[in-house]
Amino acid sequence: MLSSISLNTFLYLSIMIFTGMATGRLVKLIKLPNVTGYLIAGLLIGPGVLGLLSEEFVADIAIISDCALGFIAFSIGNEFKISYFKRVGATPIVIATLESFFAVVFVVIALIISGHSTTFSLVLGSIAAATAPAATIMVIKQYKAKGPVSETLISVVAIDDATALVMYSLSIALATALSGTAASTKDLVLTPVIEIGGGILVGALLGLLFLVPLKYFKKDSNRMALIVAFIFVGLGLSQLLGFSSLLLCMSMGAVIANLSDDVGKIMKLCDKITPPIFILFFVASGAGLKLSVLPSVGIAGIIYIVFRVFGKMFGSTLGAISCKADKNIKKYLGPALIPQAGVAIGLSLAAANVLPEYATEIRTIILCGTFIYELIGPAISKMCLKKAGEIKEA
Repeated sequence: MLSSISLNTFLYLSIMIFTGMATGRLVKLIKLPNVTGYLIAGLLIGPGVLGLLSEEFVADIAIISDCALGFIAFSIGNEFKISYFKRVGATPIVIATLESFFAVVFVVIALIISGHSTTFSLVLGSIAAATAPAATIMVIKQYKAKGPVSETLISVVAIDDATALVMYSLSIALATALSGTAASTKDLVLTPVIEIGGGILVGALLGLLFLVPLKYFKKDSNRMALIVAFIFVGLGLSQLLGFSSLLLCMSMGAVIANLSDDVGKIMKLCDKITPPIFILFFVASGAGLKLSVLPSVGIAGIIYIVFRVFGKMFGSTLGAISCKADKNIKKYLGPALIPQAGVAIGLSLAAANVLPEYATEIRTIILCGTFIYELIGPAISKMCLKKAGEIKEA
């Protein structure tokens, strides 16, 4: 272990970037996405293996994760053009709703059949709907994937943040009713509504405000500064008001995409800012993965990890069939929804506050699931997009 080495923050951050770049290049040799390399780099230098980065340091740089997710959400919002929904209709919304719903249902039913209590099954199953957009978006960007699967995938992982909150709230409400635990209407109903609705509304307002200085600042350097400033404002307001930062930044990006003629230039500038931020984010995410949780996952953990994937695949396929979507969407979208990270961990902490008797077991299972999903998810996403013919590799 190298935990005895004591460096300052800037040196640690430089090591994270260098290690991430090196490992990202190495995994290319075995045809894996860069993001997998970044995660492995973090795992290697994190507290679980070499110990160069301590748990305290990884927690202290959480601002980098917030920042990266803000930029990712802003970029996703660019895909929410009115012209796109006129063309595809409600397909992404239907698919996102059904894949979230069946992920929860499959996990809950499998847990109950295996002998776990209904309350525990509902609490753990409530988290299954959440999907991590970051790794998926990075794969699409790296390989410049284009086509109906990529297009729908971006929209589904974006909408998934809202559907996951709704599924979580419904499941927790039912679990608390069955356990006899007193839970206020505000906690179970109003909080997710405020988190979703408030984030979308404030994000839309920020998007409109963004358009004002955009008319007067034409240089790329000035516009880069505007992008960073508005995303920081969005992240700050989301934390201050308790809104979803992902939905807020997404909504801001969507307004700009629909109302600005310069949206293409803005997104290209955004892509120039983000590479080192994304490397730091995924290396930090890898450092947060814990090998120590794997042996203690148990039957419930195996059920969660396996049946969540089955539920998402079944729900996305059903949604695609019901909307008469492209055949490749029916075949390949579901497996690309495997990644799960920050939102799920956040929901596991919230669930522990509602029903604390299950806190330790649920958190262990979610951490283990995150470890597995984040490492294999990007590679599976790449494989699905390649089979769909949307990645053209030399």
